[in-house]
Amino acid sequence: MDLPIPRRRQDEQRPRRMSKGMYILPSLFTSGNMAAGFYAIVQVLYYAITNQHWHLDHAAIAIGFAVLFDGLDGRIARMTGTSSDFGRELDSLADVITFGVAPAMLAWAWGFHGVPPVWLGNIKLTQLGGIACFLFLVAGASRLARFNITSNPQPSNPGRPGKKYFVGMPIPAGAGVIAAMVHFRDGEPIGSWYTALTWVAMVAAVGYLMVSTWRFYSFKDIDFRSRHPFRLILLLAALIAGVAAFSGPVLFGVALLYMFSGVFWRLQWMFRRRNQPPPPTYKEASQTS
Repeated sequence: MDLPIPRRRQDEQRPRRMSKGMYILPSLFTSGNMAAGFYAIVQVLYYAITNQHWHLDHAAIAIGFAVLFDGLDGRIARMTGTSSDFGRELDSLADVITFGVAPAMLAWAWGFHGVPPVWLGNIKLTQLGGIACFLFLVAGASRLARFNITSNPQPSNPGRPGKKYFVGMPIPAGAGVIAAMVHFRDGEPIGSWYTALTWVAMVAAVGYLMVSTWRFYSFKDIDFRSRHPFRLILLLAALIAGVAAFSGPVLFGVALLYMFSGVFWRLQWMFRRRNQPPPPTYKEASQTS
């Protein structure tokens, strides 16, 4: 005769079984991140074959969705308590593909593939652009490596103690700047050499911001499980409505605003430090005491 399982044992088995299933959920969003990056790379290759610029716009949109997936997988892992070493390593490898390789290829194809051959001294403009895009990829991979090995990174220009900041611009934001620029132009590539030269400087600047030690707001102190004021809900609703109606200009403005926020905070800290009086020397301190 089979004895019934006590009710206490059934209640103890349910949370364990549920927690094992919840570990898969962040990895699904990470897989979506990789799928979007792979799709973006394929679209860039299609543009190189067919020379139809709408493929570049599709690649930029795919990178934009990957930024959303990347934000959700970490947020869900923290909310459900399912963070793991495997998930962090998988997320880093996915970020190298989606936010390193894919935007580097997109930046080169959009900015230099259709530019007429122009020599700048002993180097072609397309070669210079290829070097800038490769440095973007190296900077993004270095940014991820630094993020993985540091437990409590502190920016060189600290901000408010209650706020959480990234040290250097995160690689999804760097890829988002590239994708937002392309999507703002509906994928229509650059055709003039002087605009392409400006694009070289832009790609190099984004790469530098990723490996810098400047502070960028992380948004990690926003807890969606708690009650939020009406202004935050209204701001998110307005942002979603703006992206749905005018995705190109809105995403372009948001990407540039976040990029230049780090530059603004760095300059503000430099001027504030310059205006502060220097600390007293040992001789002055002994005289006053």
